[in-house]
Amino acid sequence: MRYLTAFFLLPSLLLHAKDFPVEDVVSLESAAKIASPGDRIVLREGVWKDAVVKFQGKGTAQAPITLCAAIPGKTIFTGASALRMAGEYLIAEGLWFKDPDSSIGDSIEFRVDSKHVATHCRLTNCAITMSPEAANKTDKESRWIGLYGSHNLVDRCLVEGKVTKGTTLVVWLGGENTGHHIIENNYFGPREKLGKNGGETIRVGDSKTSMETASCIVRQNLFVRCDGEAECISNKSCGNLYQGNSFVEVSGTLTLRHGNGCIVEKNGFFGHGAKGTGGIRIIGEDHIVRENYLESLTGDETRCGITLMMGLPNSPANGYFQVKRARVENNTLVNCKHPILIALEGDKVPGKPSLPPIECVIIGNKIHGAETQVVEARCDLAGIRWEANHFHGKALGIPETEGIAWGKEPDIQRLKALDRKAVQPSWWE
Repeated sequence: MRYLTAFFLLPSLLLHAKDFPVEDVVSLESAAKIASPGDRIVLREGVWKDAVVKFQGKGTAQAPITLCAAIPGKTIFTGASALRMAGEYLIAEGLWFKDPDSSIGDSIEFRVDSKHVATHCRLTNCAITMSPEAANKTDKESRWIGLYGSHNLVDRCLVEGKVTKGTTLVVWLGGENTGHHIIENNYFGPREKLGKNGGETIRVGDSKTSMETASCIVRQNLFVRCDGEAECISNKSCGNLYQGNSFVEVSGTLTLRHGNGCIVEKNGFFGHGAKGTGGIRIIGEDHIVRENYLESLTGDETRCGITLMMGLPNSPANGYFQVKRARVENNTLVNCKHPILIALEGDKVPGKPSLPPIECVIIGNKIHGAETQVVEARCDLAGIRWEANHFHGKALGIPETEGIAWGKEPDIQRLKALDRKAVQPSWWE
């Protein structure tokens, strides 16, 4: 009987849903105050300059409140515009933030202020872009998307062209900000090299909250030439999943910088021989890196195919924790210049990293590269167990070891990157 009641409730809610056409910020916020579950606030077509939108409300899972463009992609926010969204079950859809002015701060935040955050809210089918003509007007640090609260979703969005300092998308933790967000099916387009820290495309957490469990999912996103800094994705929390993403000509890595117990699986890294392209860097405890595909990566040191770092004794929160119990399993590396590096020392931290990886397993991996040294080790390998690996290259780089079949070219199943049309907004051309 409970299921039957729920079945009839949804058509009833939608039957009484209303559309509120709005022409400006004042009428928008007035509409938001009276909007009920299932209602839509419909923004006029055209340019909205210096418009700071506060979208608050309380929808339901069956009938969210939606803030949308009258025609997807034709409502364009410019200048010092921003979206602040707080409440429950809200959707922002079809909006375009063009050439954001960093003087306003972050462009889109899943909160209105520190006391009013978003839960079960969604940003979908939107775009944030910066043209070359608008770049370098300000050097103020800002982010484009800030995820606060919990259980929010960012999907089918296009994000490209950021040149100013500040991570493109950040997940914030602490207090009411408990994570459990999903970032999926988005296109992250080119970002030029920043030349300093703060150029990540995605950061999940920060040093201060890095031991909190965020349980975020980052999956099926396409990253193209996101070259802001050495870390394209910077994980700084625990229990996150990075799955099925494609990295194309990205001069950077997916870095498990802080935090423990994350899974990196079934991602594709396609360097195409571009300069500095990298793969996966491992720091911390109990990470699983499995079934990833890495091809034609040219990076070294922090940008090798798979890198296990050295740990810092009594490491501070922003240092380098020892790699413990990492499982590197069933990955395929093809024609990467530096496939595996073990015991890279981090820099810019007090003290000397001296703790090698321990209790780690490297199992079932395939590596092929006729001109490469497959493994570079800078520490004793007593903490590494090798099992059922098949490596081929110019040199193994370490003494022949049980668990490594060496010399015969392994069978390789090549993969392709995600199709951009499958992840960008439906209205984008």
